[in-house]
Amino acid sequence: MEAVGVAAYADYIDLLEVQPAEFEALFDTVLINVTAFFRDEPAWDLLRDQVITELLASIPEDAPIRVWSAGCASGQEPFSLAILLCEALGVEQFRRRVKIYATDVDEDALAEARAAVYPARALDGVPPELAERYFVRTDERFGILKDLRRAVVFGRNDLAQDAPISRIDLLTCRNTLMYFNSETQRDIVRRLHFALRDHGILLLGKSEMLTSQSGLFRPVDLKRRIFAKVAFPGRPLGVHAPPAADEGLVAELAPADALRASAFETAPVAQLVVDASGVLVAANASARRTLRVQEPDLGRPVGDLELSFRPVELRAPLARVGADRQPLTLPAAPLLLASGDRCELEAQLTPLTAFGATTGVAVAFRDVTEQHRLLAEVEAAQTQLENAYEELQSTVEELETTNEELQSTNEELETTNEELQSTNEELETMNEELQSTNEELAAVNDELRVRSLQLDDVNGFLETILSTMGMAVAVVDRLQVVQLWNSQAEELWGLRSEEVVGHNLLTLDVGLPVSELVIPVREAIVRGAETTELLLDAVTRRGKAISCRVRVLPLKKAEGVTGAVLLMADAAVSGAQLRGAAAPG
Repeated sequence: MEAVGVAAYADYIDLLEVQPAEFEALFDTVLINVTAFFRDEPAWDLLRDQVITELLASIPEDAPIRVWSAGCASGQEPFSLAILLCEALGVEQFRRRVKIYATDVDEDALAEARAAVYPARALDGVPPELAERYFVRTDERFGILKDLRRAVVFGRNDLAQDAPISRIDLLTCRNTLMYFNSETQRDIVRRLHFALRDHGILLLGKSEMLTSQSGLFRPVDLKRRIFAKVAFPGRPLGVHAPPAADEGLVAELAPADALRASAFETAPVAQLVVDASGVLVAANASARRTLRVQEPDLGRPVGDLELSFRPVELRAPLARVGADRQPLTLPAAPLLLASGDRCELEAQLTPLTAFGATTGVAVAFRDVTEQHRLLAEVEAAQTQLENAYEELQSTVEELETTNEELQSTNEELETTNEELQSTNEELETMNEELQSTNEELAAVNDELRVRSLQLDDVNGFLETILSTMGMAVAVVDRLQVVQLWNSQAEELWGLRSEEVVGHNLLTLDVGLPVSELVIPVREAIVRGAETTELLLDAVTRRGKAISCRVRVLPLKKAEGVTGAVLLMADAAVSGAQLRGAAAPG
């Protein structure tokens, strides 16, 4: 905002809307892309010594191993994973079984990652024996071994919007979640949960946690932020956006049930699915957000949840719809949202049947806040119309009375008009007096203008005298505050008049040792004493060392001594200028 000259956050939002190119600059600023090989070594040690060993044991032999590095930056993290897996499997099995997907939103970082060439200092975190086996030196840079490079596919993927890559065995998303707000984090974690197989492992950065979605993962090592997926057999899938096409990235096609679940999840209306036994089996994103349904609520009886009676009573209607197999619409009821807004929700219950039997009930909550608002406005308008009709009848009666009063008022106005005529004559007399006063003020103004011109002439004359004296002159008042500083003083010491006037003489940062003038100036002000001459070592504004002759004279006026005058000159100049200068009267 400072770079583009915008002071308010709202103004910057407006700038983004009218200048789309600003998004690119903002994007480059937000993306930090800090990464390294085997960054946070303790986590990688645990991954190598325990997690990968157990993970490989849970995967059938010769089955493909799929790994996803989300937020890969310039590629050090996916290549670190490749090295560990190659060490665990051997080069032959690694080449045949392992596929690593490395994604990021920064195209510049992805271009660097695809090159797979790094400077020598980037290998500081790689053990020497691994560096020797998996890196090839080219001039002053090191390239990844081709077998590892072929196993890694780089592509662009926005975790907040794009579909996740599915059927993943090991997923790393390190130091990425911390840049999103809590709501976006929840959506991303659900996507990561969907991406993993039932035995999948998730590795986060050391500054990240899963506090908002703890039911989806269990900790393997909480300190090192390694988690295992918690599988929910038969549970509806979460929200997944359509796969994003990206060059070099293998698109993951969702099966038909995933597409249906995605349509259910992204529906703008809050929807719940309750099975025949009254257990909540599904809630889409709108329902979780509006009705505050948490992940652990799925699988629990509806009667145990707050949504069974807020915003509307659902228990009896659910039983009725399940028995009658007829849709039912419940009257709208108010609900206070988490944002603090108030809305009106109308519940529509629809029976779900299969093979002639009721399998459950779908509950949709339609937001009718706007309809209720319009209905309330119509009722209020009708009430206002009735009140207005009654007021109109009353107004007609008042109007008749008012006409009689106006007739009487008109007679009073005629009398008042005569009084106003008399007042107008008085105002004309006052106007003549003001005109005379204005002429006097104009004369005074002319006299002030003449005095001002005279003062300018005197000031110019004084400046001419001070300029032709050929020496630096400073005048201070009784408090030793500088009142005058002529052009020779500016030339000698390098400070302009506006930088000096109003400042204490003893605080000036010039080449003259002003501390040695304290006593002479005080003697001149207090006793009216005149200092014959002082010879001080000084440095001019050009850095030239000189011997400065200084003479301090009392500044006398009719009321007494009002300050002091300092005459300063280079000793190389004849001292007669100082001794012949007359003290101002």
